[in-house]
This record gives sequence, C-alpha cells and structure tokens, in this order.
Amino acid sequence: MRTTTIENGTAWRNWAGNVTARPVRTLAPASADEVARIVTAAAEDGLTVKPVGTGHSFTAAAATDGVLIRPDRLTGIRRIDRAAGTVTAAAGTSLRHLNETLAAQGLSLTNMGDIMAQTVAGAVSTGTHGTGRDSASIAAQITALELVAADGSVLTCSAEEHPEIFAAARIGLGALGVVTAVTFAVEPLFLVTAREEPMGFEQVMAEFDQHVAENEHFEFYWFPHTANCNTKRNNRSAGPARPPGRVSGWVEDELLSNGVFQAACSVGRAVPALIPGIARVASRALSARTYTDIPYKVFTTPRRVRFVEMEYALPREAAMPALREVKAMTERSPLRIGFPVEVRTAPADDITLSTASGRDTAYIAVHLYRGTPHQAYFTAVERIMTAHGGRPHWGKLHSRDAGYLAGVYPRFGEFTALRDRLDPGRVFGNAYLRRVLGE
Repeated sequence: MRTTTIENGTAWRNWAGNVTARPVRTLAPASADEVARIVTAAAEDGLTVKPVGTGHSFTAAAATDGVLIRPDRLTGIRRIDRAAGTVTAAAGTSLRHLNETLAAQGLSLTNMGDIMAQTVAGAVSTGTHGTGRDSASIAAQITALELVAADGSVLTCSAEEHPEIFAAARIGLGALGVVTAVTFAVEPLFLVTAREEPMGFEQVMAEFDQHVAENEHFEFYWFPHTANCNTKRNNRSAGPARPPGRVSGWVEDELLSNGVFQAACSVGRAVPALIPGIARVASRALSARTYTDIPYKVFTTPRRVRFVEMEYALPREAAMPALREVKAMTERSPLRIGFPVEVRTAPADDITLSTASGRDTAYIAVHLYRGTPHQAYFTAVERIMTAHGGRPHWGKLHSRDAGYLAGVYPRFGEFTALRDRLDPGRVFGNAYLRRVLGE
C-alpha cells in the first residue's frame, strides 16, 4: 500500500484558526511501516516530522515547515480483546468512531473529555481529560501504544515492554515519536445519570469539596460578570436509560448552547459593552435537567461555536481561591468576558508530563470567542494560575517555557532525558517544543 501524498506546500490550519503551518510535504500513511519510511526519509533530507490530528489544539504543537503526517488513512479499530478488557485503535481514529464502536459492542471507556472530534493520538498526546473524582484522563486509560521512533524503529510500549517510554509517551506532546496505535482499557457498557443545575457562585465555592467527594464526576461553569454558575453531576446508574427528549435535548444542546450562544458571542464581539447584560441572560437560560444515558452521550457535548482557550491545572486545594481571584480581577478590570469559565477535576496519575502527575488536580479553563482579542484576559488569568503552581494544558494557549515547567513538573528532567535518547537530532522538533521542553 502506498502512502498518499496530499498537495505539497498546502497550508494547514487548526480548528480555531489561530495556528497556520505550510509544510513542504503532506503525507497520509496507512500503516506504522509507512510512517517509519516517512520518518527515515525526512531525517535523511534534514526535515522535521509532525503528525497532526483534527487540529483541536490551540497551540502550535503540531505545526511544522517540514513533513506533516495527516491521520486520514491511519484509522480504524484494530482489535477488541474482551478477555483482556482492551481495545486497540489506529492513531487517526476519531474518538467518535471509537466510542460508537465500543457502545455497539457493549463496551465503554471509563471516562472521557467533552468532545469526540479529536483523533485518538491527538487527544492523548496533549493530555485531553474530562472530569472525575477517581477516573482520570484518556491517557491514563492507555495500556499500550505503538510508536515510531526517530530512527524508524516501531516500538510497542506498555508497563512491561519499554516501561520508561510508556510512562512518558502516553502524553508525549509529539516529542518522542509518532504514535500509530493506542490500546485502551475498556469495561462493560454502563449508564450514567447527569444532573445539571444552576447554582450561585458562593454556594459552589462553599460546597466544591463536598460535590467532588460525593459525585463520580463534577464540573461547573461560572459566567463572568454574574454570580451565577451551572453545575453538572454525573454518576453511574442502574437505569433505566432516560435520554433527553429529542426536542428538549435539541433546545438545550443545539439551540441554546450552540445557536443562540453563537449569536450572543457575535453580538458581544461587535459591541463589548453589551456582554455583561448578555451574560446575565445566558446564565439563566439553561434550566435544571436530569437524564440517564450511555457514557459518551453524557460526557460529551457538541461544540460548534469556535473559540480560543487557555486552561491551567492547579493543586485541587488551590482551585477555589484561584477562581475567586479570577472573579475579582474581572470585576475590577475593563475586560468584557462573554464565555463561561469551566472548572473540572482529576485524580493524581503516574504519567510523566500529565497535568495531574503526582497530585489531585482541578482545572480552570478560560475561553474567548474566535476573533476576540484574548491576550489581556489570558495574561491576567495566567498570572493568577502560575502564582498557585499551575501547569498549563499542553494543547491550549499559554506563555510558559521550559524554565517554568521544570519547576512545576518533578519528572520534567526524566522526560527531556528520554527525548534526548529517542530523538537526539530533533526529527520531531518544532518551535513549540523548543519553548516548552528546551533545545
């Protein structure tokens, strides 16, 4: 099977439209062996190699002026092993296809993020996560992965085979090699009951620890310029399934969360003075609801409004004080913020550069509608996050460099030493990796 060549010199752009790259070659391999040949040829030509997914990262993590590997043909479910409780998917497989295939087989991931558009490899390589008291990120559910190294070798990594690579490459930032397949732990399909409920800011602050302790999955959104939040509590259920009604689900998830919100964002971008009023209305528009469905239909939501985002992982005990500081900052500043602030949690994990590595974590994510100047807002929030020892999400906007990151990741040196061993010539390097990992 021959590698497909996509028109060379064609610009690549990410989902948000804030990152553009113009590689000299764009290729779509269909196997790990084809990837290995691409990597070897690029190294001989003095070119860098970067695989790309669907472009849902807001950073330039996948940008290259060398060889861009597209995921279009590296797709599909390779194997479902019911005895082992695992599924192996090719790197370019979308999370949507993975979840739908598993559900059809009566299986499920334990936890997932809130969108399904990403590729498997793209999601895990940048540390995509949902929210969970006991269940962690998508990468924490990996039991093995296949990786093409800079010398063209194809490695299978797990806790037993190349364990030092496995510890790091589950969230490898594309720095250690090209991930060509991922094996996840799965379990029998189960039901989740979601309870969505408006709640006041002060009540959420006072009850945050209680909600995290009492619910398998807890998250909330705070609407800037208001004292209003919307909370979501997800817990396993014995059933029966009671999904949202077709009409009511469309009203909540499409009309209000996408259609009306898109219009509100457009108006706010054009006339920022209207944003506080719009926020007050928007924060009251979503009503309380409870429904029960299979996991991916509860954990994920359609996201059609395009935005840019910054997210920081904080020690869990620092999250509410930090959020109070963000609220106070927005109240005393001239900033007009038309997007809610999202808060989620994750338990500590053992992945070298996971944002939850070694500590129970809470995430604070800030967004702005695409095309809205974001620098002042994100910079002000970032100052607060870094003062609390925050770790920036690898796929979302931030200004941190290797000097800072080495101070908040105890195993940072372990990762960079492994990178030096696996890719001494920086075949997989780019400007983003030079900034966050060093030369």
